[in-house]
Amino acid sequence: MQEFIGRKAELALLDKRLARVRETGAGVALALRGRRQVGKSRLVQEFCDRARVPYLFATATKGASPVDAVASFLSDLRESELPAQPDLVPAGPGGSWPDTFRALAAVLPARPCVVVLDEAPWLSEQDGLFEGALQTAWDRLLAPRPVLLLLLGSDLHMMERLTAYDRPFYGRADNLVLGPLNPADVADGLGLDDAAAVDAHLVTGGLPGIVRTWPRGLAPLEFLRREAGDPGAAVFGVPEAALMAEFPNPDVSRRVLEAVGAGDRTHANIAATAGSRGASLPSGTLSPLLRRLTEDKRVLALDEPVSARPGKPGLYRVADSSLRLYLGVLRAVQEQARRGRPEAGFRLIERRWPAWRGRAVEPLVRQSLELSPRLPWPEVEAVGGWWNRRFDPEVDLVGADRAPIAGQVRFTGSIKWLNSPFDAHDLAALRRSAVQVPGYDPASTGLVAAALNGLAPGLGPQAVDLVWTPREVIESWR
Repeated sequence: MQEFIGRKAELALLDKRLARVRETGAGVALALRGRRQVGKSRLVQEFCDRARVPYLFATATKGASPVDAVASFLSDLRESELPAQPDLVPAGPGGSWPDTFRALAAVLPARPCVVVLDEAPWLSEQDGLFEGALQTAWDRLLAPRPVLLLLLGSDLHMMERLTAYDRPFYGRADNLVLGPLNPADVADGLGLDDAAAVDAHLVTGGLPGIVRTWPRGLAPLEFLRREAGDPGAAVFGVPEAALMAEFPNPDVSRRVLEAVGAGDRTHANIAATAGSRGASLPSGTLSPLLRRLTEDKRVLALDEPVSARPGKPGLYRVADSSLRLYLGVLRAVQEQARRGRPEAGFRLIERRWPAWRGRAVEPLVRQSLELSPRLPWPEVEAVGGWWNRRFDPEVDLVGADRAPIAGQVRFTGSIKWLNSPFDAHDLAALRRSAVQVPGYDPASTGLVAAALNGLAPGLGPQAVDLVWTPREVIESWR
């Protein structure tokens, strides 16, 4: 089995709930949600392997009939470690979810155990009886027993609805959102230095399915050079599979997502690119789609300018950097690989890499500043950027007490993620731009330089209030 990377905090949270089952002898339910390919099933399987208690791991199949879904669950139950007498588990066609959960309760051992329902939203989608049957079975049969019930799902909106206040299972399960591997986990898992680890996180999006294919110690561009000749490589296949599963062609949502992935950030530009036959996508169509992609699917993120006054426009971006890289660069590289032209594909990567990385690293730098406990401005709770309607200037970093409308702007900053260091020219540009940010106070607002290669030798340590390098980015997650 491949080495399991990171997830110490998540494993500890699962251990905590199993410990509660052991201590009380009563059931605990947890709904674990996360985007596709983020590693939910792998995490829970690792937890089950380490827990050393009997467990059932049942995975739903999308599109299966209710009869087939029940039969598959009972088959998994029969072959699991839970029943002392597998013959007691019903076999054959027929059956309903109420009967199935009664069969589960009948074979639960007296000692702590784990029951996993993977892709639970599909079961709810296929059978309107599922949620009510689960709630009844939990209240009457399972909750009084020493069982940890884990409900997994990739459809974030459906998973939230499963435990929403107007649904049968409301108030019965804790909720946990699983994100990608963090940059520190990627650094440790791949044995990379800080700068290379930041690049590796951008390439993989922290998705375990890509990280596991990365040879330990291999530099990011060398990894991409190696993969450029393999059209089935995970760096292509993982984002492609997520894209096809959620947004099959010729879905309008897919066109919108591809427009953002190609670099269109504003509502107007997205409408123009995602339209058809020379006409822009109507606002009445585009606005609900953008809300769905940001709030329900969370495949897009909306960045708003941060300052002491309301600002516009909001800028959209692909939330997952691996999907962003695929849409912006690697889809064309994959096509070259299919045509047997890996050298041409890698030349494309080399040409687009500096500009792509410079933009893609911005959310990661901002998040690292938000997470860090070592900022000289402890009141900073939110870090974003600022721009006006003309995008002249654009300020990469604005640290404030809240966002998007700040009470206090505590620092402004610039991100320079290039091979050259942050120099006097960059500092002068930052000073000119910073004074235009509403809420900037020259007496109290600090300056931050986030740079791949730190400060140029000609700049003294007092040139800015904080220098943020790959080392600080990685350390924010440790």
